[in-house]
Order: sequence, then structure tokens, then C-alpha cells
Amino acid sequence: MAEDRDEIEERRKKECLDYVRERPVLRRLLRGFRAKYSSYGRFAGTVVLKNLTEEDRDDLEGFLRRNYHGKRSASVSAERFEQALAESRFAGIDGKTLLELYFREPAEGKREQQLRERQQWQELLERVRKAAEQMKQARNVRSAAEADQTEDAGGSEAFQWLEEIRRAAAEEAGPEGKKTEEGWLTYLKKRCREAGGGLAEAERLLILGVRILNALPAQNRYLAVFAAEMTGSPHAFDMGTKDGYYLELLVKWFVRTSGRVQSERREGGNSAVFPALEKQRLYLEAGILRDDVSNYALAAGIRACGRDGLLHKGMAGFFSEGQPVQIPLSVIAGWTSVFCPGNRIYIVENPSVYAMLCGQWKRQCGLMCMNGQPRLSALLILDLLGKAGVSVWYAGDFDPEGLLIAQKLKQYYQGPFHYWHMSGKEYRSSLSSEEISPRRLKMLENITDPELTETAEEVRNEKKAGYQENIWAVYEDFLKAD
Repeated sequence: MAEDRDEIEERRKKECLDYVRERPVLRRLLRGFRAKYSSYGRFAGTVVLKNLTEEDRDDLEGFLRRNYHGKRSASVSAERFEQALAESRFAGIDGKTLLELYFREPAEGKREQQLRERQQWQELLERVRKAAEQMKQARNVRSAAEADQTEDAGGSEAFQWLEEIRRAAAEEAGPEGKKTEEGWLTYLKKRCREAGGGLAEAERLLILGVRILNALPAQNRYLAVFAAEMTGSPHAFDMGTKDGYYLELLVKWFVRTSGRVQSERREGGNSAVFPALEKQRLYLEAGILRDDVSNYALAAGIRACGRDGLLHKGMAGFFSEGQPVQIPLSVIAGWTSVFCPGNRIYIVENPSVYAMLCGQWKRQCGLMCMNGQPRLSALLILDLLGKAGVSVWYAGDFDPEGLLIAQKLKQYYQGPFHYWHMSGKEYRSSLSSEEISPRRLKMLENITDPELTETAEEVRNEKKAGYQENIWAVYEDFLKAD
């Protein structure tokens, strides 16, 4: 008999739900009372309905047993709603029960929601912490097997990161409803909302975050390879993806937090001069190569030492042969020092001029080509040259872009820097017939270096570009006489 009563009760609840779902105006009422419940912590308050249709008015009159004829709005109190339920065939189903049936979740006030969410986050973070412990133990076993030792394999940053999030989750719903500053917890909650709610997305991201932090610094892994190792997909961290941005946040946190990484890397130049390259440099600090195939430096006469203090045999070999070389970013990233003959290097903007200089080069100095806008590979070499006190002599094109590159390189470089044949006189000798647009001429307003302002004024007056190739003999003669 009890089972029959249960069946009858379930059927009545289903009929009540069907009744509400078939009537848009009642669905609007339940959404309103749900918001009121969140504020009051109980089924209370009054919901105001606006822009009622004729169908809405008919449904309200049928349920609430009141006349709404011709009304465009109506106010319905929680008491009146529950009274209507009690007087209907759904008697015994109160407002709170109907909310829970309709929205398929417990009806809670804000305080209850905060406490429940806080508990869920603490349980989630504890699960992830235990998973991180298991990962650490597995790494230590592998480390001992591979290196015949039992020392800790690292990964303390992951636990520090999880502790930051745990503290934020504990404080966010504290006794005074304290809110923490925007950070990891805010980001993870946002990703959960975007994924449709629940904490499954947060758990995935937390486990992924632990794996990433355990793998950093990554010993100069290509981004696609690193992505495949972490997720199984080489495109998981591609630019524009949500997980790609997540990796960027983790890399920033790791580089800022890990003193070990900062102490191993060289001191760079003025990073504000080339902000577009800072993301690449940031990833490099964490041992990830975002771009290597197109990120190289053209140089001759450069010799380098790695972290083992030994001379790089490849660079020494090219120097011995008197040949230039194209050096990938992954190779440069492993250097700790660079030096060249005469403690000076001549750098040009254009590959054709560089090739001509290489033809006259007698290993009495270093040579390098920027090939337009500087790449990170070239800046890393400049970092090491500056550390060694090498004098840089730079020559670029005589157009707004070329002058700006020259000025930025001088601002960036931390050692002696000289402009090489970039005066107004050389500009006039290099003139071409190419007109410079007003938009590009306006860029010359950013030339503030006194050594370049005269040249910039000449370019502004002539409104034509000057190119290194037109005065190549000047560089060649200089190198012959050197």
C-alpha cells in the first residue's frame, strides 16, 4: 500500500511539473521565486510580471483564481502562490518543493549556496592534491630508476599553486562573505560557467595545471610537442584557444614564482622596447619554444659557450671555416655567453648587404643580420653580447621603419652601441624613388635620439625612402679597411 502511495505522489509531482511547463507565465513566476529564495533563504517575497499576453492572463486566472482581465502586469506574492497550490489538485506540494522539482537542484539561500560551493571546492582541491602526490611519487620512482638516485624530482610549484587556490576558496565564502581579489579561482569558475556549470571543467584544468607545472622548465620543448605531451593533442595550446591562454597564465605564474628559473636565465635588455616579443621570451624562460623554424639569427664570427662552460663546437667550426651560419632559437637558448673577434660586431638590417659583408669578412669582427624587425633569437644574442661588453655597430634602412628599428635596438642594448653610416649625408646617397606615405612619415615623430633626428628630418623633407643596398660600397670599404 505504501508503494502505491509513493507512486501516486510521484505521478502528482509529474502532473504538477507538466502543468507548469506548459504555461510560460508560471515558468516566469518560478524563475522569479527562485531568485527571491536565493536572497531570503526561504520561499518568500513578491514577483512582478510585466508585458502579460492574453494567454498569460488566462493562465494566471486559472491558477490563482483571480481576475487579471486587461492587465499588462501583475504582482504575485509567495503566500498567494502557495495558497493556489494548496487549493489545487497539487495540494501537499509547497513552493520550495516545486522549485526543487522544476530546477532539479536544492532550493538554497545565498549563504547555503556559498557554504555548499565552498565545501565542493575544498573536496575537489583535496582530490587534486592527492592526485598531485601520486604524480610526484611516480616521478620520483622514474627519476630514481633513470638516474640511480632517490632525490625528489621537483614539482613543488604545483603544490604551492594548489595551496593558493585552496586558500582563495576557503576565504571567498568565509563568515563575513569575504571576497578575494580576482585570480585563479575566479578564472576557474569562469571556465566552469562557460562549460555549462559544475566542477568537471575545473577538475580537468586543475589536473592539467599540475601536469604542466610539474613539467616546467621544459628543457626547450617546442610548443606543439609540449602540448602533445600534456594533453595528447599538439594543437591544444594553439594561439586563440582557451587552453592556450590557460598555459600562458601558468607560464607567467611559474616564471614569477620560481626563483630557480630566473637565476638560470640571462639578464635581458630593456623588455619594454620590443613588447611583442615578450610572450616568446616568457615561454623561453619556462623552456617552451613557441616558434623556432622561422625564429633564427644570421651571424658570422660568433662563438658561444653553453651551460656546461664548454665552447659550442658548431659555432667554433663555422668560425674556423670563415663561414656565416643560420642559428635557430633552440640553439641560442642553450648559450650562457657569446664573444667575437675584436670585441665588436657589425649588424645590418638587410640580408643582401649582410651577404656582401660576409664575402669581405676576414674574421676580424662579428657580423649579424636583423633581416627586418628583430626576432627573439637576435635579441637573445644581443643580451649575451651586452653581457660581454661587445661594441655593436648598427646600420639600417633610411625609412621610418628602419630608423625606428635602429633607435629601439640602441634603447634595448645593454652595451656600447653605435649607429653605422646612418647620417643625413648617407641618407641622401641612398635615396630611391619610392615615395613615403603621410601615414608612414608621421612615424618619424617617434624618433627622439639626437643622433637620428637630423636623418629623420631629411627623410621628412624628401619624403622618399633610402636603402642600404644603394650605399653597399660604404660598408664594404669600411670592412676592408678594418
